[in-house]
Amino acid sequence: MSTISTPHHLLDQAKRRLRPTVSNIPGMGVLESWLLNHEWKQLTLAEPPPSSGLKPVIGDPGLPLVGHLIELFRGGPDYVLRLYQNHGPLIYFHGSPAPAVLAIGPDATEAIYTNRNKDFSQRGWELLIGPFFERGLSLLEFDEHRSHRRIMQQEFTRARLSDYVAHIDRVATRVVAEDWVVDDARFLLHPAMKPLGLDIALVVFMGRETGADHKRIAKVHRAFAATTGAGEAILRFSAPPFKWWRGLRGRKVLEEYFAAAVRERRGVDGADMLGSLCHAEDEDGNRFTDTDIVNHMIFLMMAAVDAVTLTVTAMGYRLAAHPEWQERARDESARLGDGPLDIEALDKLETLDLVMNETLRLDTPLPFSLRQTIRDTDLLGHYLPGGVNVMTWPSVNHRLPELWTDPKDFDPDRFIEPRSEHKRHRYAFAPWGGGAHKCIGMGLGQLEVKTVMHRVLRRYRLELPHPNYRARWDYGGVPVPTDGMPIVLRSLRR
Repeated sequence: MSTISTPHHLLDQAKRRLRPTVSNIPGMGVLESWLLNHEWKQLTLAEPPPSSGLKPVIGDPGLPLVGHLIELFRGGPDYVLRLYQNHGPLIYFHGSPAPAVLAIGPDATEAIYTNRNKDFSQRGWELLIGPFFERGLSLLEFDEHRSHRRIMQQEFTRARLSDYVAHIDRVATRVVAEDWVVDDARFLLHPAMKPLGLDIALVVFMGRETGADHKRIAKVHRAFAATTGAGEAILRFSAPPFKWWRGLRGRKVLEEYFAAAVRERRGVDGADMLGSLCHAEDEDGNRFTDTDIVNHMIFLMMAAVDAVTLTVTAMGYRLAAHPEWQERARDESARLGDGPLDIEALDKLETLDLVMNETLRLDTPLPFSLRQTIRDTDLLGHYLPGGVNVMTWPSVNHRLPELWTDPKDFDPDRFIEPRSEHKRHRYAFAPWGGGAHKCIGMGLGQLEVKTVMHRVLRRYRLELPHPNYRARWDYGGVPVPTDGMPIVLRSLRR
């Protein structure tokens, strides 16, 4: 069992508090309050064509240079929910660095995700993550996306997922038992989950055991951290030591790592995802190029690690805050015992399914989605010119009182009959996206989350660091806990 060094912990906490973000700079709370109550000059995105009967999209510029990023980064979906309730489903965000139309609510989400007339492209993502996740699956569109997804889908069948569960379980069992620290409020769940998620991904996706080539794997860990963090950058130019520059360097490290791995695996059969992708083809014989595989592996691993890390972190917090649900989930895990897991065993953990869904509703790992209009079009009766970035917020749908009873409450029973509140609208609940670009790894991610949580519940009781503790999230990119999410683990095996 690892231990925690007090000097290391104090240094970590100091870095979290002193790292300049809109969440921790002194006075930001006061400024946020002023911004939320300030009356801004209204601007029109574009005048609709005469006689079209369409309404213009209205908004405001916010502060110079940063627009409304302060409110957005601090409040996340709660801020966007406020906009929706005060201004309706479409709002023009004029401010820098990324002017966009916010398209909020389940009807807007459905129109964009179904994209019946192909008016919305994936190019909205390019400004945010394009340089770091170039030509990843979610950045491709239409026929090309469909073709790549058809080849890749073979890796996410139930038979393939069944093979992956054993590897996930083996890594999770070892790390949770050997590396996590008991009886210590200094233990931070989020930074503990991040390397576990990447270790699992390296085994499942690459067939690389974490104990081998430790120095090289550590370099890959750092490169992923720099690459995923770069999307948060406000100053977007390549100069040290800024995030954008670090992200571009991280991307180069990952390209070299995966390119070398593809060269090694092209002529060798493998049970991991990389080995399979090197030989996968669709019914017409189409296969991925080496460059395709490198791009897809970087994107898939980033998405898998981030989604699982955030979901397990948030579930740990919710279970610690609601011990009655923790005990209910533990009782089901106890019936499985400590034997090796498979999909059939994981299917029996129904309480973890409910807790996971309710956690995803409240703490959605990717709270928004980006698109760009290809041509002049309309959305919910509003005029959108071509070339406009559109940001939809499924996480706001998860907070709407017209769809969810007491939406701020943690209430996993809302997902079962007779309530089934998630069925009140097709996009009332959409933590994994929707339409043609719905997360291809959703099933794998859910299995990984349940595997990790099963192993945690078999060994530990989770407690909050103090009775009044409340999690606080930074929404500068994907949501992360501002303090690392301290959780006290109490051993059940003494």
